[in-house]
Amino acid sequence: MAQNVVIELEDDLDGGPADETLSFALDERDYEIDLSAANAQMLRRPCAPARRPAARPPRAPVGAAGPTASSSETAKIRAWAKEHGHQVSDRGRIHQHIRDAYYVATSQS
Repeated sequence: MAQNVVIELEDDLDGGPADETLSFALDERDYEIDLSAANAQMLRRPCAPARRPAARPPRAPVGAAGPTASSSETAKIRAWAKEHGHQVSDRGRIHQHIRDAYYVATSQS
């Protein structure tokens, strides 16, 4: 049996049909409001002069990694780990606990 689900947006200002969901932020708070085209324009119009000179904040890349070790340092860590009985692959990520053990062991010598 087929079903048709219809979602109707209601304008949050006047209760009529809404055409869009408008997202905005003010004073470090994010908001969403469902508005008709006319009410959305009413909200956008007074903001227009402030939007032109306003700067958009930079967005951090999703899943950005921290600093990485150089390939020569990674090779040294891999060699040390194998010599000391740790299981490491020839390529790929070296687990942090192995890196930590390497740094502790080599900083004392």
